[in-house]
Amino acid sequence: QVQLVESGGGLVQAGGSLRLSCAASGSIASIYSMGWYRQAPGKQRELVAFITSGGTTNYADSVKGRFTISRDNAKNTEYLEMNSLKPEDTAVYYCNTVTYSRLVYWGQGTQVTVSS
Repeated sequence: QVQLVESGGGLVQAGGSLRLSCAASGSIASIYSMGWYRQAPGKQRELVAFITSGGTTNYADSVKGRFTISRDNAKNTEYLEMNSLKPEDTAVYYCNTVTYSRLVYWGQGTQVTVSS
């Protein structure tokens, strides 16, 4: 099992920045990829970005060039640096991991609100 604890959400003005963190514990060695999803009110949860154990990254088109995902393996923590935030980035952001055996774990979510 993997446990995930997110932090770093909050309220920011458009054009501002936030950094989200997700600390993993438990069966760390089983983690293949770590990622971030978000869900806005009335919308489906969508992928924001993920990073594999080998460092390969992938981003949603809507955040490319503005968001950066990174991973500190020594701290078992992933980060999402969000710059040039827009009101449409407002959502609950969820940390996610996928293990080598394809098990999926989720964090509890952290609210990000971008005011115009």
